[in-house]
Amino acid sequence: MTRKPFVFTLPSDGNGSLSLMKPPRTSNLRSGFVRLEPGRDVGLHSTVGNEEMIVVLEGRGSLECEGCGNLDIAGGLVAYVPPHTCHNVVNRGTGPLAYIYVVTRSTAG
Repeated sequence: MTRKPFVFTLPSDGNGSLSLMKPPRTSNLRSGFVRLEPGRDVGLHSTVGNEEMIVVLEGRGSLECEGCGNLDIAGGLVAYVPPHTCHNVVNRGTGPLAYIYVVTRSTAG
């Protein structure tokens, strides 16, 4: 399948999670937009054999990772979660926490 570059607009309001890209629109990459209200979290999960990048657009929170404790995240920061790592994102601020996640298959053996 031949893919072509494309551009689209990010959502500007609403809460929860919205898928941005995934196969068949992409080869392997999956991504989404998440907006959490204060005190909310996405729930403990693992991307199994995939690695994940989290690009924080606004707000303050924590990335809770198995084996590494809580990492502070905030607008303008980028976080990385290795494959096979249980993790959760929690809004610890007083306003919305908005971020984009990008998940792709790990090539590590």
